[in-house]
Amino acid sequence: MPFDFDSLPAPRGHGGNKWDRYPEDVIPLWVAAMDFPAPPAVLAALRGRLDHPVLDYGSATPALREAILAHLETRYGWRVEAEALVFLPGVEPGFNMALRAFLQPGEGVMVQTPAYRPMLAAPGHWGLRRLDLPLSPATGGHAPDMDAFRAAAAEARAFLLCNPHNPLGTAFTAAELGAMAEACLARDVLIISDEIHADLLFDGRRHVPVASLAPEIARRSITLMSASKGYNIAGLKAAFAVVPDPELRARFQATRLGMVDSVNVLGLAAMRGAYAGGLPWLEAVLPYLQANRDHLVRRVARDLPGLTMQGPDGTFLAWLDARGSGLADPATHFLETARVALSDGAEFGAPGFLRLNFGCARATLDAALDRMAASLPPSPVP
Repeated sequence: MPFDFDSLPAPRGHGGNKWDRYPEDVIPLWVAAMDFPAPPAVLAALRGRLDHPVLDYGSATPALREAILAHLETRYGWRVEAEALVFLPGVEPGFNMALRAFLQPGEGVMVQTPAYRPMLAAPGHWGLRRLDLPLSPATGGHAPDMDAFRAAAAEARAFLLCNPHNPLGTAFTAAELGAMAEACLARDVLIISDEIHADLLFDGRRHVPVASLAPEIARRSITLMSASKGYNIAGLKAAFAVVPDPELRARFQATRLGMVDSVNVLGLAAMRGAYAGGLPWLEAVLPYLQANRDHLVRRVARDLPGLTMQGPDGTFLAWLDARGSGLADPATHFLETARVALSDGAEFGAPGFLRLNFGCARATLDAALDRMAASLPPSPVP
């Protein structure tokens, strides 16, 4: 089935945060949501659920559980038992629940930086010490410094992993994940893994859930996943955790504490539609996003003097280094001068950087890049 990712519905006026937050003359390439319509299978599932007029409390059906388990095994080679699934209204509540359930105030949490704001903020919600582990640039991505990782693990009780990484777009290899997991197991450090972008990898890569590497890793892991990014249904607030160990799962569930509710019925229906029938759409959007990524890399190198980037392994997010541009505040400059809204790197703990969302029509991406290029001073003649 052909999908058209160039001719999109009008983005404004429907209450969507990405486009309606800014005035009409601003091109928004900030929040992590794509501009594309949800997969037909998702929309059909929602319409089918609305054919029943009673919108009661939601409960995960056996069919939904089966669709998720099949997806995990087919896409990642990860076989999971149905009872390991815990349904949540989002990944962010999930990692906060895990920190609250298993750590005491003052204990350490490892976070690989830069990191998106909810992950940076989460340890502070519970009086925990955040142990920042900067990811070092490496050929084709960013690599963990394992000496620093092992040293931090000695004073940590949990590791907040983000894979694929937001904002860097790095997809960690099985070897890198194995080394990090081994260091965690050696110190009895709980692995809390945000894998929300798992379905969005480029260049033939296959996502590796850290818990899939070995049973002993799975027993000390809470893996957080969702169809929200891969199938562009973030607004429906539906996610799940995979917690294979029964004791961990019980403690994790007990930490809802009246603050983390169940998933709504439409979110559950959309999730089933995505995992049961959304694969053709996913397989069509991935090459479009990859082409957008490659186009963006070329244009940044050619047209945006003072800005650099590495092409991400996955996600639809690019991490731009604007420190060489001479701009004191790059995000404000591009918003006020170019009328392009980007995410400020300071929100990720990295002033001077920008996060750009290329999950949009190519024409939208080019229009934004044209404006950004025009707003920059010309490069000096050598």
